[in-house]
Amino acid sequence: MQIGTFRCDVPLFLAPMAGYTDRAARLICRRFGADFVESEMVSARALVYQDRKSAPLARLLKDELPGAVQLFGSDPAVIAEAAKIVSAGTAGGVAPTAIDLNFGCPVRKIVSNGEGSALMRTPKKIWEIVSAVVKATPLPVTVKIRAGWDANEKNAAECARAAEAAGCAAIFLHARTRSQFYSGSADLAVIAEVKQAVQVPVVGNGDIVSAESALRMLRETGCDGLMVGRAAVGCPFLFREIRAAVNGEPVPSVTPAERLAAALAQLDLAIADKGERVAVMESRKQAAQYLFGLRDAASYRREICEAKSREEVANILKRALLKEE
Repeated sequence: MQIGTFRCDVPLFLAPMAGYTDRAARLICRRFGADFVESEMVSARALVYQDRKSAPLARLLKDELPGAVQLFGSDPAVIAEAAKIVSAGTAGGVAPTAIDLNFGCPVRKIVSNGEGSALMRTPKKIWEIVSAVVKATPLPVTVKIRAGWDANEKNAAECARAAEAAGCAAIFLHARTRSQFYSGSADLAVIAEVKQAVQVPVVGNGDIVSAESALRMLRETGCDGLMVGRAAVGCPFLFREIRAAVNGEPVPSVTPAERLAAALAQLDLAIADKGERVAVMESRKQAAQYLFGLRDAASYRREICEAKSREEVANILKRALLKEE
C-alpha cells in the first residue's frame, strides 16, 4: 500500500481521536509498531482564522512521520486554504506525509454544522471538497468515512467513489453508521464492498481490539491496511501484537512492568510537550486506561483522575501495576 512517499505491506494506522491522539500518544504508538499516525481532528475554519488552539493541534514534528493532519469542515474553499497552511507545517512543525479529510465524525455539534458524517448524505459535496483540497496541496489527500448515515442509508461505496474521482489517495472506513456512533458492531461487509468499488487503497477501521480481530478484518474484507482507534488508548502494545499476528509470529504478551513503563513514558512525553500542569490534567484519562482489566482498576482510575502532579500519577500507577507482578 502507498500514500505518497509512505509504503508498507499491511500498514497499521493510529486513528485520529479528539482529546486522545496528541503528540505523546502518537509517539508511544509509534514505539510499539504503529506505521502511520494522525493528528487530532482540526477545524479548517479555525485554522484559517488563526484560532490560537488550532495550529498546535495541526503540528506534526519530524519524529512523528509518517503521519497526517486531519481536517474537518464543509466549505471547499476554506478547507483548501487550511490544507495550504498544513502543507507548509504549522506551529513550528513540518509538512505531514498526507492530509486527511474527516467525513465520518458523528458528534452532534459537528453534524449540526453540516460537517463530519453529515457530508455523507451529499456525496457530490465530498467530491467538491476533495477536489478543492487536491488542487490546493502537493500532498496526498485521504478521506475518513463511515458506513453511512444509518441502517437505511449505507452509502459508503458511493462516497468512496466520489472521493476517488476527486483524486483522493486512500479511503479510511469506520464500518459503523453515524446513528450507531460507537455502539453495536462494525459491518465488515461494508468494508469489503468499498474495497471492490474503488481502486485506491482501503483501510478498515472498527472493532479492532486484538490480533485476532485484526486478522479477521483482513480475511473477511480484503482491505489494504488497518486503523486502530479506541482500543489503542492505554494499550499501544496492540500494534505490536497485530504486527506479529500479520507476520505469522507468536503474539507477545505484556507484563505489568512494561505497562507501567509505557504509561510513564507517555506521560513524560506529554509533559515535555505541554508542561507538567497541563499534561497531567489532559493525560489522566489516558494514564487511567493503562489499568484496564486489572484488579481494583476502578478505584485506581478515580485516584488518577484527581492527581495533580507527575509524581502522584506515577505512584498510583506503580501501586496498581507492580502488585500484579
